[in-house]
Amino acid sequence: MENTNKSIKTLHLERAMYRKTENQLTLENFHLPFGGELEPDNRWIELEKIIPWDQFESKYASKFAKSNMGAPGKPVRMALGALIIKEKCGFSDEELVLQIKENPYLQYFIGLPKFQKEAPFDPSMMVYFRKRFDAKTLQEVNEIICGVKTKENSKDSDGDKPPPDPTGKNNKGVLIVDATCAPADIRFPTDCSLLNEAREKLEVMIDDLFKPFKTQMKKPRTYRKNARKDFLNFTKSKKPKPNAIRLAIGKQLRYVKRDLKTIDKLLVKNPGGLLDKQRNQLEVIQKVYKQQKKMYDTKTHRVEDRIVSISQPHVRPIVRGKVASDTEFGAKVAVSLVNGFAFIDKLGWDNFHEGIELKDCIENYYRRFGFYPKVIAADKLYRNRDNFKICKQYGILLSGPKLGRPSKQTDKKQKQLERLYERIRNSIEGKFGEGKRCYGLNRIMAKLKETSESVIVLQFLVMNLEHRLRVLLSHFFKVLLLGNLSIKFRIKCIILEF
Repeated sequence: MENTNKSIKTLHLERAMYRKTENQLTLENFHLPFGGELEPDNRWIELEKIIPWDQFESKYASKFAKSNMGAPGKPVRMALGALIIKEKCGFSDEELVLQIKENPYLQYFIGLPKFQKEAPFDPSMMVYFRKRFDAKTLQEVNEIICGVKTKENSKDSDGDKPPPDPTGKNNKGVLIVDATCAPADIRFPTDCSLLNEAREKLEVMIDDLFKPFKTQMKKPRTYRKNARKDFLNFTKSKKPKPNAIRLAIGKQLRYVKRDLKTIDKLLVKNPGGLLDKQRNQLEVIQKVYKQQKKMYDTKTHRVEDRIVSISQPHVRPIVRGKVASDTEFGAKVAVSLVNGFAFIDKLGWDNFHEGIELKDCIENYYRRFGFYPKVIAADKLYRNRDNFKICKQYGILLSGPKLGRPSKQTDKKQKQLERLYERIRNSIEGKFGEGKRCYGLNRIMAKLKETSESVIVLQFLVMNLEHRLRVLLSHFFKVLLLGNLSIKFRIKCIILEF
């Protein structure tokens, strides 16, 4: 079987067709077989009201084949609604389906016309939902939910944009920028454990390739018992010395080298003996062996595009220098925060320098809102000479002290401004903390590169939905308490009587 052959799941995804359905339902039309009616102030009903489902219809329908063949795909409200519920509540795919099956409010949120005891879809459909709502599509959905008119602003070409104004008269708003890491769900990768995992997978491939030749030839030696024993002896030592680590890595490298040679010989006799998944793993293991062999020969611990997980070869080590963990393994995300809404400016698996991306953040701000920011609140990584020149060109104030030797004369107003901008910048740290504590940003459970990116963007989308609900609630109380003097007078009377 060739690598170019498509799997059954991919064919199923492409052959599915899409039929437009009614997304805006009403509470009166939702039927409950056991009587009663849904409460209009429920959180899922309030959340459903602020999501413009129909605006995502065309983006979602473009992922399907343009034919009447095949089973119809699930509606956009069901697909996106299920993804939002999963990230908001932290459910697994199986638990999500059970919760929807038992809760009428969740069934109304995903667009079902009435309560049903049967599951609306299989848990495996969540994989297709994540693939159809890729990271790029979800970023567009996120901007629509945050009130950004992307369609109108995207029509402006570079030639129609006004030139940068150093005075900054038309600049508005505060842009807060920072970057964080979204760690993947992998174990801490040591060189010896990574080679041991590669060796175990190679031994399984050797067993599968040798099955047709059991009666024809003698099975090649793998020395798997000795290799396992050497690895266990190494892992039992609590604090191995550098010489012991190098000795254990050298042994595992020789075992992996032998297994790779054996597989090459067996593939000549049995070319179709491996599955597509095993062939992909074999390519990854070959790269891992080359990287580990290079580091072993040169006695270094660094190599370009270092693979730290065989099951997720796209994951890279991200050096952060934090107190809790100096190095994290996952995707790096550059985020802009405007009025409490978070926008992803760059998402990558390599350890890029976020300070170089400031100009792109400024241009993205203009694309979203139609004007440049007045102030940019950022940390020390962004305060370099190039960024100060860019901000001066656009008439933007970059927070923080001036470059160079500090002045001997203390300026109280300048220090007050610095403390003010630092407090403003803390809001994006709080946004990262909210995502990692409440929405699973500290451990991405998706395995594929595309689905992992979708999950990361979706978590910021859910946080923006929660922020929009809080904004609407605060606006309601402002109108209720400050807009009507008679109500204020009543409240004062109630307080005095109490």
